[in-house]
Amino acid sequence: MAETVEMRATVRESYGPADLSSVPVFAGGFINFGYWRSIDLAGAISVDDRVRSQQDLYRRVLDSVGPLAGRRLLEVGSGLGVGCALALREYDPGHITGMDIHPQQLDRAHRANAALLEASPPKLRFVRGAAEDMPFGDGEFDRVHSVEAAQHFDDLIAFAHETARVLAPGGRVAVASFFTPDDDPVHGARLADLLETYADGLDIARPVTLLVEAFTRAGLTDARAASIGPEVWEGWDRWLSDQWKPGTWPRNFLKAYQEGTLDYYVVTATRPGA
Repeated sequence: MAETVEMRATVRESYGPADLSSVPVFAGGFINFGYWRSIDLAGAISVDDRVRSQQDLYRRVLDSVGPLAGRRLLEVGSGLGVGCALALREYDPGHITGMDIHPQQLDRAHRANAALLEASPPKLRFVRGAAEDMPFGDGEFDRVHSVEAAQHFDDLIAFAHETARVLAPGGRVAVASFFTPDDDPVHGARLADLLETYADGLDIARPVTLLVEAFTRAGLTDARAASIGPEVWEGWDRWLSDQWKPGTWPRNFLKAYQEGTLDYYVVTATRPGA
C-alpha cells in the first residue's frame, strides 16, 4: 500500500507544500502540459484556452480506452481529481476511483469535489495508493488511465504488473506522459542539463519502450505507444512564452523535443479475455 512505498523528497515537496496546482501555468486545478490541437496558437492564449488544453489531454487519453459508459475506471495519480470529475461529466462511467500517493493531494481532491463525493449514490471515490502497489482487488476495474504522472513512478515494471492485475479481462489501460524516444544512455544526462525537474529528481528519464515492453511482459496485449508531441510541445511553449523568457529552463522542454531527446506519448494496452 501507499504507506509502504516511500515518496521521493522532490515528489513530496512539489505536490505537498509547493502545491503545483496553485502555480499559474497550471490553471484550473490540472497539472499537465496540455493537448493543443484545437487551440489557435497564432493569437493570444487565454486562461480558458489553457484549461481547455489540459481538459483535451484527458479527453485524448479517455477516448483511447473507450467506450467508458457504465465501466469501472481507475485514474493513477489523480491529483486534485478534476480529471475524474471531467470523466464523470462527459463519459458516464459506472464509477471512477482516483488514486494518489500524496495525502495532501487527496485532501485537496476531497475539497475540490465535495459535491460529487456527496452525491447519492456516489460514483466517485479517492484512495491513497502507489502505482507500484495498488490497494485494490484483482480485476476490480474495466479501465485504468494515468495522465502525466508516470514520469514520477519509481518502478514502471511494477506499475505494469499492478495494472494488469487490477484490470478485468477485456480491460484497457492508457498512460499519457513524457519519455525518451529510445534507450540511448546520453538522454538522461542531457535532460538533467536542460531541465530542472530532471536534475532534481522530480522526473525520471526512461525510454517509452520500457513501459510498452513492461505491459507486454505483464500479460497485456497490443501494447503500443503513439507520439502526441506535435500537439503538446509547441502549445506548451507558446503558453510559457508570456511568463518565461527564452533560454530559461521551462522553455527547454520544446528544445529537448526538437533535438530528439524527449517526446510525449500515449501508451495503451489490453488485458486479454472477454
